[in-house]
Amino acid sequence: MDNKDAEKLFFIPFNTGGHWLLLAINPIREIVYYLDSLGNDWTTCPDMKVLIDTVLQAFRAQRDIQTSRRGANSITWIKVACPQQRNQIDCGYFMLRFMRDTLALGRLKILTDYFDEFKCAFYTKDQVDEIKEEWCQFMIKLNVCS
Repeated sequence: MDNKDAEKLFFIPFNTGGHWLLLAINPIREIVYYLDSLGNDWTTCPDMKVLIDTVLQAFRAQRDIQTSRRGANSITWIKVACPQQRNQIDCGYFMLRFMRDTLALGRLKILTDYFDEFKCAFYTKDQVDEIKEEWCQFMIKLNVCS
């Protein structure tokens, strides 16, 4: 990070070994937003939590932030109530849609019950198809599929 005092939100697409979910991390505030279209929470992926906590602690050390022993474990994990998938195959598209929706709003904070502008229990087929089309167009522009 060029400006170590600037708040930013970093997106980490994470595959648990067959399922994609999204982590959105604000390293300055030490907040990890957990978005999972199957509704699980981070306790189902303890290795992932240890990895991300370690990265944030290293980031803190690199910025020379002094914390007390109690503050050393001050990383906040927030499970976001995001739209849920109705099948076992669309998790990657949901993860992309969560990232796109957050970027579209230009926010540094994700509400626990998702964004009012995109709040729904499930994405419609059209909403999933929309992100599939955007992804295909992106890949074509990169000339990945030639």
